[in-house]
Amino acid sequence: MTDTIHYAVRNTSLGLVAMAATARGICFLEFGDDAPGLFARLKTEFPEAFISPDTAIDKASDHPELETWLDALAQHLDSGADLPDLPLDIRGTDFEMLVWNSLRTIPEGDAIAYRKLAENIGRPNSVRAVASACGRNRIGVLIPCHRVLRGNGQLGGYRWGLSRKQALLDSEQKRVNPTDTQLSG
Repeated sequence: MTDTIHYAVRNTSLGLVAMAATARGICFLEFGDDAPGLFARLKTEFPEAFISPDTAIDKASDHPELETWLDALAQHLDSGADLPDLPLDIRGTDFEMLVWNSLRTIPEGDAIAYRKLAENIGRPNSVRAVASACGRNRIGVLIPCHRVLRGNGQLGGYRWGLSRKQALLDSEQKRVNPTDTQLSG
């Protein structure tokens, strides 16, 4: 059976974001520079799916839940509002699922090293594989791969750019510890 995926693009304080969802939940949340590029990424990630675009940026009129979820994400990114627990349709290998589910347990405002993440999943010798799984995460922010740093505390990589990673970490740090200084990377 072919999935139907609804998607929409929204402007946020961190740039354009595309969110896509199946009947089970959000399956794609990525940042990009333009709507056609984001659509191309979505099509690459889900080549067999029927993709139902919403033609207007900033409004997902064809899928009301998607509109609600986009609103929640935009308020979270733009003004620091709490992000509700949104339904996800996570797809990956068993190893990727293990990594991504572990990422979801990292509290907002915390950051851990790739090595610690590998230890947390019981695979201490799989640091590179853990980093690769983080890089293949197609549901940014909601699966918080931005909370993983190099062992020396440096930012490391981030699929959607280090400036976005730093901004997400700083924003979370402000929400959790409003009197603390920002993380540096």
